[in-house]
Amino acid sequence: MTGTMQSSPQGLADRFAEIRQAITTEYRKKHSDPWIVAYSGGKDSTLLLQLVWETLLSLTPEERHREVHVIANDTLVESPVVIEHLKNSMTAIAQAALDARLPVTTRISQPYIDQTFWVNVIGRGYIPPTRNFRWCTDRMKIQPTNRLITEILSQHKRAVLLVGTRRSESQTRRRNMDRHGVSANKMNPHSSIKNCRMFAPLADLEDNEVWMVLMQRKPPWGGSHRHLITIYRNAGGGECPLVLTKDDAPSCGSSSPRFGCWTCTVVKKDRSMNGTIESGHSEQDKLEALLEFREELVSLREDNENRSRVRRDGLTKRRDDGTPVYGPFTMRVREKILERLRSLELQTGERMISQPELEIIEDIWRHDRSHEEGQMSLIQRLDEVTA
Repeated sequence: MTGTMQSSPQGLADRFAEIRQAITTEYRKKHSDPWIVAYSGGKDSTLLLQLVWETLLSLTPEERHREVHVIANDTLVESPVVIEHLKNSMTAIAQAALDARLPVTTRISQPYIDQTFWVNVIGRGYIPPTRNFRWCTDRMKIQPTNRLITEILSQHKRAVLLVGTRRSESQTRRRNMDRHGVSANKMNPHSSIKNCRMFAPLADLEDNEVWMVLMQRKPPWGGSHRHLITIYRNAGGGECPLVLTKDDAPSCGSSSPRFGCWTCTVVKKDRSMNGTIESGHSEQDKLEALLEFREELVSLREDNENRSRVRRDGLTKRRDDGTPVYGPFTMRVREKILERLRSLELQTGERMISQPELEIIEDIWRHDRSHEEGQMSLIQRLDEVTA
């Protein structure tokens, strides 16, 4: 929550009046295209939803003619601190909308059960994500969110997706927004979903302006922003946003202290988790156990002895210098990770993996074990050829 003040109190009030006007003007258009608000529980999406909510309250019941769907994503391996805040706020939003008779509904998407983090790592033996192999973003974030948007679109001809993205978030975000011509008063087509337009009314706000408003106003769905502010203060970071396209992916798992999956191995160090632990969080012991497990995943990934030289497609590959391109974790390592995960469940008292995931993992293992003997023979022949 740092930054140089860019606006005087009056200047800031004027800027937000303009944003509110832009939101109101768009909502009051005669067509019935629903709004979809991308909500992660972080500061930007919270402010966006607050402004949308205030707009709805300023209108008469007859003028509230367009549905507003608030959507969030749960990868099933979110930071415990963040997912608790997200779910609690979504519950409050749903109840407050019902009480105020606002046309607002809430939905939280999740990855398909056969594409969860544990099914891919423990079941298929995928190595934990790296910058060059970030398989998690598409399977656990983009696909579930886009599937939810598509479901909403199936009931309507078109829809407007409201996002809290801002140019000042990072140089990468600024370049992406400039490349696509994103501005606070302009609609842009979604890069992959037909008949879905994107609206980013906060595009030109600075960090300090976002925080200024959140600290001055209470959320219209009840409570306060105190818990949100405390999460940021303790971790010293930002939220891993609701990822909608691959252009958003660099913000997830960057070197900045962002909230995201507790299993994230894209970053070298989970600065937000470390910050939360160092702040003396009430669940410090559990967070330390999660952080230790994450480090174990990184260690297993970095040792090539833990990986097969045959890829999941049954083929082998070598680089130009003759060194092998390694495949998935061996069965022995996958079994070790599952055993360690079940131990972590006992240690923390939390369920980390579901029964349906375990059943899918067993099916994958049954198939892989039947092929393991043939793969070992192939590796032996390759060694003989290259000896």
